Amino acid sequence: MADKKTGIDQALIRDLANILNDTDLTEIEVEQDALRIRVSRNGTPMMMPQQMQGYAYQAPAAPATAPAVAAAPAAPAGRDLSKALTAPMVGTVYLSPAPGARAFIEVGATVKEGQTLLIIEAMKTMNQIPSPRSGKIVEIIVNDASPVEYGEPLVIIE
Repeated sequence: MADKKTGIDQALIRDLANILNDTDLTEIEVEQDALRIRVSRNGTPMMMPQQMQGYAYQAPAAPATAPAVAAAPAAPAGRDLSKALTAPMVGTVYLSPAPGARAFIEVGATVKEGQTLLIIEAMKTMNQIPSPRSGKIVEIIVNDASPVEYGEPLVIIE
């Protein structure tokens, strides 16, 4: 009978840290049997698994050739993105806490700094995205359950 490993697999932690660096994610967590490892770059995203049960996980399709560095999408003509909140990570954006629930925000609503505007799911972790400042929602650029890239404009707050 093999003895159960009591030490932490440092190579796994290094691999997870490298994944964070390679993908610009802020956090990654893996769980196997009774072992759970979470590696976080900065801050602690909030998880809401009980509220997100209705969302189905869909892995993003792998591109044929992955660019070395993903660039932010170009702004459509006439749209001022200087006051836009941009995606802090790659993932799937959700505008409400659960399918069929009321959206966190709507155009014309007034928001306060720190208020949750939307959620980005990255590697099965639900990350609440807070408002960087108080203001009025002028435009919601993304659609619910759509994939977003790092740096992509999400919401315009004036």
